[in-house]
Amino acid sequence: MRLPVTVKATKPSFLVIWIRYSSAASSPTVSLNPSGRLQQTLAGSVEVKGKSLHSGKFSTVKLNPEIAGAGRFFEFRSRFIPASIEFAQESPLCTTLLKDELKIRTVEHLLSALEAKGVDNCRIQIESESSDDREVEVPIFDGSAKEWVDAIQGVGINAAQNHDGESVEKMVAHVNKPVYVCKNDTFVAAFPALETRITCGIDFPQVPAIGCQWFSWRPIHESSFAKDIASSRTFCVYEEVERMREAGLIKGALSMDG
Repeated sequence: MRLPVTVKATKPSFLVIWIRYSSAASSPTVSLNPSGRLQQTLAGSVEVKGKSLHSGKFSTVKLNPEIAGAGRFFEFRSRFIPASIEFAQESPLCTTLLKDELKIRTVEHLLSALEAKGVDNCRIQIESESSDDREVEVPIFDGSAKEWVDAIQGVGINAAQNHDGESVEKMVAHVNKPVYVCKNDTFVAAFPALETRITCGIDFPQVPAIGCQWFSWRPIHESSFAKDIASSRTFCVYEEVERMREAGLIKGALSMDG
């Protein structure tokens, strides 16, 4: 069954706990294996600006090439915040990175686009519209990752080199044994496999237009993510809107299409 391009936003707390457990260096659950391909970065810089989902403020993001081994990281207020699970903070209805009392919110669509398009190394400069803000939110655009995918494809990708001008192989995480975690009526499970396949399901019996749906996907070719996943949009049901507004969230949602 094919799932329409609609994805429910959920709290990341249990995912953060699972990833921290499974990615621990001393854990046999996950190992880093050679990928058979070189680390990559952007072929040039690209800048975009837009309104954020929760704060409603505008922010500017500039994606820049980086050397092999640098990884993906944000630059905000002249400080660097790695896009790493070690800096993830539990937050409502978005993924937040926190370091030195600086927060980068709603990073999930941008980071998924960078990962899916093979951008292993990237310096992400981000600026808020207010000079004294201690937190900033990545623009939401239409609620999907499509704008980021388009920006990445527009500037192109090159093999990354280290300080010595050498190419470096990319290492990838491999699950060595089944792991799972549950919270309320939600669960995530990962199993060892020879290929990457993601299966997800949602169930909204109170909304007949959504109902219960399942979707299974694997990256068949380079454009698979752009074609099948990138346009999937964050949504909420009508009954949740007032509750989120009272919590000070989705201030910028009225500007989104659809």
